[in-house]
Parts: sequence; C-alpha cells; structure tokens
Amino acid sequence: MNREPVKSSDLKAIGYDPETKILEVEFQSGSLYQYVNVAENVYSELMKSDSKGNYFNTQIRDGYQNTKLN
Repeated sequence: MNREPVKSSDLKAIGYDPETKILEVEFQSGSLYQYVNVAENVYSELMKSDSKGNYFNTQIRDGYQNTKLN
C-alpha cells in the first residue's frame, strides 16, 4: 500500500485502501500498523485534520482492530 508522508510529530505516513477499508499508519518511531474496517470518511477527516496525531489518538487508535506490521 502506498503511504503519503504527513506533517506530524507522531505520525510519519498514512495510507488507505477504500476497497478493503484498511488504514496503514507509519509512526515516526518506525512502527507500522494496519487498522481494519476504517470508513473512508474517517480517513478523509484524518488527512484534513490540522493535528493528525490528535485525530488519530482520539478517533482511531483505540476504536479499531489493528495489527502491528513492524
């Protein structure tokens, strides 16, 4: 999945596949996670957010099943 670099102190890059509804989040630390069943509007709101780290922490981190890829 292609990830787009973002400006954030916590997040490095974000990718999304609308067909599978999988969100990939790469952190500044190098960790990479996949979040499943993420609606496209949630991804859109994340990418539009002035504080992507805050949006991620409040709306995504604990609300979706995830898998650490590395």
